[in-house]
Amino acid sequence: LKSEQAESGSWSKEDHPALTALPMVAFLNEPTGKYRGKETPEFIKKAAGFLRSHAKPDGANYNLGLSNYNTSVSMMALLYLEDPKDKELIDRARAFVVGQQASDMAKSSTDGGIGYGKTGVSPKRGHPDLDNTLISLEALRLYRSMRPDTEVPQEKDLNWQAAIDFISRCQNLPTHNKEPWASGDPKNIGGFIYYPGYSNANNGQQETLPDGRKAWRSYGTMTYAGMLSLLYADVKKEDPRVMAAVDWLKRNYTLDENPGMGKQGLFYYYQLMAKGLSAAGLDKLETADGKKVDWERELALRLINTQAGDGHWVNDVGRWMETDPMLVTSYCVIALERIYKQL
Repeated sequence: LKSEQAESGSWSKEDHPALTALPMVAFLNEPTGKYRGKETPEFIKKAAGFLRSHAKPDGANYNLGLSNYNTSVSMMALLYLEDPKDKELIDRARAFVVGQQASDMAKSSTDGGIGYGKTGVSPKRGHPDLDNTLISLEALRLYRSMRPDTEVPQEKDLNWQAAIDFISRCQNLPTHNKEPWASGDPKNIGGFIYYPGYSNANNGQQETLPDGRKAWRSYGTMTYAGMLSLLYADVKKEDPRVMAAVDWLKRNYTLDENPGMGKQGLFYYYQLMAKGLSAAGLDKLETADGKKVDWERELALRLINTQAGDGHWVNDVGRWMETDPMLVTSYCVIALERIYKQL
């Protein structure tokens, strides 16, 4: 990663600051702490300068759209940097992210969620979705943990209950989600989809259940995203929604694919697995066949054994930019760091 940094301080595509913020997060969370503290390396300072150069007056941090995603990830990188001069910039970014929460939508089931934000790419990406909601909640939760003494007035805070309600409407759990598509079918129950009424699994098509009803299929990355989002919103680990998600993840545990999506998004899936299972306090998983899996060891070994000789990782399936070795390597380093901290 260090060798791939551009002269501007960026990594990968300069159009998206998040692609520079993710390597920063990877460096700043290196277990010995050698990239943090008083002696910040020059290349980290250059990356931070690149992020600052994209800050907008309204608090957003982006170049060509995807404003919420880019702002949330950039905010996390600057929080980890802990440079006092970024305080105002981070506070504005936080306010921007909070302001992206949807309300009074034409499709009321999307109220409480957060989407990509301003974009010139596709109107669909302005739609609230579970993945962007997760990124936003992770940034807001990190802000809270890094600045525990900062008082945020209620009127300037996220509507956390509305966010929880949106997350719940993304789950295939009829006991807690009254959307007509919510499926109690064993293949789906407890898992999550991209947003209420749409899943990327099954080629974006509904499937017909044995009873003739139409359902949206649960899949791996969004089930980790849903579970993590609930936990970031302070929903208890013992909550039926969290427990149902864990049950789905146990039944569908694999490192060979992103369940329901094949190799699409595989390395993002690995990162979310490391974050999700550690946040849920699970060091072992009992799979559908009764086997107890040491997922930390298995995932760490999978990543170590698939690393290329020069240090990078990459997916040969390009969806969600996973043919970008800088993005994928950042995912893998962050996953390994999260596992390391559990040892």
